[in-house]
Amino acid sequence: MPANLASFAIHADDVDRARHFYEAVFGWAFEPWGPPGFYLIHTGTGDAPGVQGLLQQRHVPRTGTGLTGVEPTFGVDDVDAVAARVTAAGGTITMPKSVIPTVGALIRFLDTEGNEIGAMRYEMRG
Repeated sequence: MPANLASFAIHADDVDRARHFYEAVFGWAFEPWGPPGFYLIHTGTGDAPGVQGLLQQRHVPRTGTGLTGVEPTFGVDDVDAVAARVTAAGGTITMPKSVIPTVGALIRFLDTEGNEIGAMRYEMRG
């Protein structure tokens, strides 16, 4: 599997304000999913679904620390191999492999420039 962008997450101080912003700007549809204030973002249509997005409450206030931007996740075949390559190339694993039931296995890491990136082996759905 090539490492194509498979998912992104937007962290927001005010989730409702952010949802209304992206509805107005891009016409995205939001579906409540999981805990309160957590949404799946539908960026496309049934025929052309686009990239899966997530909108969620920011966990750390914007103070210069913590995630402050968009959080991409790339679909990969083997998160363990990617984790080894991240470390070998000078990156830092920030979240070891975590399994999300019915979704897949995810790692998060910082690249050499301090950007937070995800790599996930998605479960095949048939």
